[in-house]
Amino acid sequence: MTKTTDNYSAFNELNLSNARSENETYEDYKKRLKQNKQILKMYNTMGRDAFKELFPAGVGEAMKLSSEEAYNENEKEKAKATKS
Repeated sequence: MTKTTDNYSAFNELNLSNARSENETYEDYKKRLKQNKQILKMYNTMGRDAFKELFPAGVGEAMKLSSEEAYNENEKEKAKATKS
């Protein structure tokens, strides 16, 4: 019987480093650290399997999609405001 490997990476495309990036503002740095702390706390509380069900493509992909949706909603609101 062969053992299958799971290539799931929950933190793909996510900067978990505690070091501040060269082009990162202090406010963005503090925001990223707080976000990382919340994500890791949720991961440790839920466990890997539940986290995989919640974020099948990883947290980075989910965050990217949610920010795109928020941007699109903001653009719709701006368009409505300019028409009025």
